[in-house]
Amino acid sequence: MARSRFLPDNFTLALVGTVVLATLLPASGGTARFFEGLTTVAIGLLFFLHGAKLSREAVLSGVTHWRLHLLVFAATFVMFPVLGWVLRPVLAPLVTPEIYTGVLFLCVLPATVQSAIAFTSMARGNIPAAVCSASASTLLGVFVTPLLANWLVAQGHADSQLDAIGRILLQLMAPFVAGHLLRPWIGGFVKRHAKVLTLVDRGSILLVVYTAFSAAVIEGLWKQVPLTALAGLLVVCAVLLALALFFTTFAARRLGFSKADEITIVFCGSKKSLASGVPMAKVLFASSAVGAIVLPLMLFHQMQLMVCAVLAQRYARRPADEEGAAPKAASTAAG
Repeated sequence: MARSRFLPDNFTLALVGTVVLATLLPASGGTARFFEGLTTVAIGLLFFLHGAKLSREAVLSGVTHWRLHLLVFAATFVMFPVLGWVLRPVLAPLVTPEIYTGVLFLCVLPATVQSAIAFTSMARGNIPAAVCSASASTLLGVFVTPLLANWLVAQGHADSQLDAIGRILLQLMAPFVAGHLLRPWIGGFVKRHAKVLTLVDRGSILLVVYTAFSAAVIEGLWKQVPLTALAGLLVVCAVLLALALFFTTFAARRLGFSKADEITIVFCGSKKSLASGVPMAKVLFASSAVGAIVLPLMLFHQMQLMVCAVLAQRYARRPADEEGAAPKAASTAAG
């Protein structure tokens, strides 16, 4: 039913339950150190399995569509950071400074992979291009996100930027590359056991959320975040998502892309990755700060899923003659 599209899914309920558990029973001392180690192992395993799952053919299949990819990357790594920075005087008073730091971190994250591709497929968009753009965005984010975060969030120096990139390369990229290199031997097993990847994916995020919110609760997170700030965060996320959807749609049509390409641009360019963002926050920020940092990402994640589900259904109902024909502007641009 259409109404069910607006209800939180099981994973969102699990996230909320994890936050409640961390609030009531935060991990501290030796228990916290145990969960920190377990979380590091789970994240490494997650990126290892993602590397084994991603085929080179899937990445290369849409790589020639460079105009589309440039627009998606511009939306992800230019439009979002600019929006977060420009709107700061207007939106920051709605939340606490710590939460708006999380909003800025949200703005520099790469696009999500699974849901962007799923919504593109549901809406009858350009699936190979979506696979390529979303996957490349994740890989590019390993290098770009620490640089943008350091500039937009921390205003740090080059040595701290290189340190952040080094830690992400070691903790996230190295397992990914190892998994991809072993793909000829373990790729089939990973594909046959896709549910295992889903469990590791969601389990690692829940572990990070639990350890992050445990540390934040012990530091007094909920005493520092009033209900008005949570309500304000809802408005901030809604404004960012609405502007992202508007600008990606406008740019796709203005530049003459086909409807199928427009769908890919909208769903890949307006989404932010919880799967990449939570591990990156753990690497880039102090443990006590991660809880407030990932709070905007968790809310934005659920909001983008609900809105994009409705939008995908709307795209899917379009007439068949709009399937792949590009507007006249496209032929002009090509010439």
